[in-house]
Amino acid sequence: MDGHELGFLKDPDVIRQLGVLWGKSAAKAAGRMNLLMCHLLDTAAVSEQIWDRYLAPSTKALLEEVAGGHGRGRRFFAWVCGVHDCGKATPAFQQMDEVGAQAVRQAGLTWMATGGQDWRHDRAGGKLIRDVLRGAGWSDDQIAWIWPLVAGHHGKFPSSGRLTEPVRARGHLHGKGLEWRRVQSAVVEVLTRQLGFDGLKDVQPLRVPSRADQLHLSGLVVMADWIASDERYFPGVDDLRDVSLVASRERAAGAWEKLGLRGGWGKLEVPGANAFQDRFGEKPRRSQVMVTDAARRMAGPGLLIFEAPMGEGKTKTALLAAEILAGRFGADGVFIGMPTQATSDPIFSQVRAWAGKVSPGLGSQVALLHGKRRFNREWQELLEEVGDSPDDIYGTVDEDALYGFSSSSAGEVPERRAPAEWFLGSKRGLLTPLVVGTIDQLLFAATRTKHVMLRMAGLAGKIVILDEVHAADVYMSQFLLEGLRWLGQARVPVVLLSATLSPTQRRALVDAYLAGASSREEPPALNLSTPRGYPNVTAVWVDGAGPHELVDDRSSWRKDLDVRVEVLTESPHAKSEPVSSTHADVVAVLTERLRDGGCALVIRNTVERAQDTYQALRAHFGEADVYLLHGRLHAGHRADRTREALARLGPSTHHRPRTVLVATQIAEQSFDVDADLLITDLAPIDLLLQRIGRLHRHDGVPRPARLREPCVVITGVGACDKGAPWILPASDAIYGRYLLLRTSALVRAADNSHWKIPGQVPDLVAAVYGDEAVVPEAWAQAEAAAFATWEAEQRARATSAEKFLLTRFKEHENKTLEGLHYAETKADEEIVHAIVRDGEPSVEVVIVHNDDDGYTSWTGRRLGPNGEVPAHLVDEVLGGTVRLPAKLAAAAEEELQPLAGWRGHPWLRYSRALKLDTQSQARLDRFRVRYDNDLGLVLDNPQ
Repeated sequence: MDGHELGFLKDPDVIRQLGVLWGKSAAKAAGRMNLLMCHLLDTAAVSEQIWDRYLAPSTKALLEEVAGGHGRGRRFFAWVCGVHDCGKATPAFQQMDEVGAQAVRQAGLTWMATGGQDWRHDRAGGKLIRDVLRGAGWSDDQIAWIWPLVAGHHGKFPSSGRLTEPVRARGHLHGKGLEWRRVQSAVVEVLTRQLGFDGLKDVQPLRVPSRADQLHLSGLVVMADWIASDERYFPGVDDLRDVSLVASRERAAGAWEKLGLRGGWGKLEVPGANAFQDRFGEKPRRSQVMVTDAARRMAGPGLLIFEAPMGEGKTKTALLAAEILAGRFGADGVFIGMPTQATSDPIFSQVRAWAGKVSPGLGSQVALLHGKRRFNREWQELLEEVGDSPDDIYGTVDEDALYGFSSSSAGEVPERRAPAEWFLGSKRGLLTPLVVGTIDQLLFAATRTKHVMLRMAGLAGKIVILDEVHAADVYMSQFLLEGLRWLGQARVPVVLLSATLSPTQRRALVDAYLAGASSREEPPALNLSTPRGYPNVTAVWVDGAGPHELVDDRSSWRKDLDVRVEVLTESPHAKSEPVSSTHADVVAVLTERLRDGGCALVIRNTVERAQDTYQALRAHFGEADVYLLHGRLHAGHRADRTREALARLGPSTHHRPRTVLVATQIAEQSFDVDADLLITDLAPIDLLLQRIGRLHRHDGVPRPARLREPCVVITGVGACDKGAPWILPASDAIYGRYLLLRTSALVRAADNSHWKIPGQVPDLVAAVYGDEAVVPEAWAQAEAAAFATWEAEQRARATSAEKFLLTRFKEHENKTLEGLHYAETKADEEIVHAIVRDGEPSVEVVIVHNDDDGYTSWTGRRLGPNGEVPAHLVDEVLGGTVRLPAKLAAAAEEELQPLAGWRGHPWLRYSRALKLDTQSQARLDRFRVRYDNDLGLVLDNPQ
């Protein structure tokens, strides 16, 4: 910038001062100081790239409307992003580097020592921009939503009371006197004029966006700041004459190309009538046409719920519905949230194939976002060009931390690591246009955590698809409902998939979305229709006339299965009884039913019970026919076992070998096996029906004569001759006695008769979760006591979630983001995962074996003297990752550390090693822990 460009300032002293205010010191910027004005213009230039090459059409339309009309949105967006670091134009920041501070003082900007008082530059920026905009004549309501974007750009939105510098600083951290006021105004004014505005008054937007839109915009500000902080593409510029928007635009364009960033499909045409055949190579079923027609008929962005049985093709339907909604309402990508990490992987492949047909090359842009993605081969191929440590290239974008002052608290992930999780380039992170991950990514977006705005920026502008939402319990549902509120307010179309929902669940989901879409604490009045048939679709949206609904149903493509229900009564067993005795009845049933071959699935409610059952069956049938799958197998074994299970129990037109798979609840969801016979512990009716969905799943599979009738044998429940039945205590602890009693009543009523599946599914679910009497009179007292306990626990769990929710009760109608982080949840990813899932924090460890010669991997491959891992063994070592039970988490955090040879490795430096001796054992707290290659992780009783 030369004197002509800055002539409007009319003061050479101010120009000289702009030439010394630094944004990053030479000591922290590879030897060359970077001027503050340069970074502001760099960030504005990056935001222009974001606008041109990343933002969804719907987001652009929103910003145009906010800014005051067509053609104003892009400049306004650049200004909002660029002004983020104006708080560095204060002594609070300028004093942090001795060399830089000396130059600032010599230019006439002075301050007094503040005795160790400090003030973060983001909060200083919130006060500064508020004061400057008031001076420019902005209205209070517009200032009120802009300053939190500046004050919160490092991840937390403070209250207005937190903007003030410490009293003991006596104004010296903000800068006292006319000199500081003039240069602070000049910083904002120069940015403003460089972007083509006539002045600050010209920038003022026309309307205030919703809080959800503000949160989305805030995330984009952070995104622009992070890109512009990459020293590889934005090296220091220390001469004001070399600073210009033209130069910044050149740097930003180069950075964008090198980083490989891009948006999704851009402006998408609404797919035609033959789209399903084109995308998936098959004709759509009646229920699939019903859903896609509903997506075409919705008059505005809204919520679409598709309830259908397992095997109906819900995922394909949702993808085409997302494509329709994107074309109609301007979304530029999709987020698919699955219930578990294991269910995300197969969907990842399916979404990549679909995306490649929507737009050539788009399949490579799909990100897999969960903690085990390292073990997904497709994902590994996408990561190769990034290298082992992609987070390190970003340094830190929390400048206050660079100079020894940070708001990070103990237990909080340092901001430097955030890009490794959220922002690694065009092929990864929630900011990627197409993302497959766990539903936790949405649940995290509903928590009051640092950088929550990045979560919203990664969801807004997309279509959000959530699968198996019926599995969310009352605690987890609080985060789901909070997330739906924010998505509704942001006008994000959401597609929910479920085997079935109770009327109460369906209503709660609809109300949350409509309340958000209406920007109200309570949802608008809507007499929501109940679907009459199954499969069914429920769609709702809001426009100027209020809420609207569309409810429809179709018959399933498959005829109902007459599933025989049998109860195998069980009674309490003494712990001293041998395993073979405890599970003798199950062994007997399988011996009889599998006499001529066949495939059986046995689902147990706990890992220990599954391990015991497996041992009993293996002793009888031999090792070749019996398999075990649960969550305490390490990653390598679990992946192998899953492949084996799918190979042996998957659909086939040939006779399959006799197989018994013993599994835990991981077999409930998105696990495409086809069992001839199912034996399962009692579970609440919706989960029990999910398990039954693994039974006779496909047509045309040859089955032994005695297994041609689908049959479910229910265990874990006792006889009920004199009142309510005994129920397995472990099941009671997991699910609660109330739902198990009501489910048991339906099971008893159907014993040795049949359920029509899926036709009866809605009625069965409604019976258990409704208010009608279903248990025998002899059980009534036990049911009443169980209900009282269950109801109290439900209230307590819902209440316990409130303190972590993004918005406090009665604050959903707030107009700005001020004070959103009033009591931030300070936690790393593991703890936040435990928070949204209502569990104790659990810890993953990497198994290594320790002998007299040093360390070996779980496969026996020798490591370095201190555990150093050669590059070709990294995946193998990480394959030994296993999650410990929650009761060992505290001991693991205290006692287990990375091996010395791992501390410099990007993937292993955060991994805790579980060192097993030559007997594959270790002592952890009071427990003896051992890893058995057949059983997985085994805990012996505490001593």
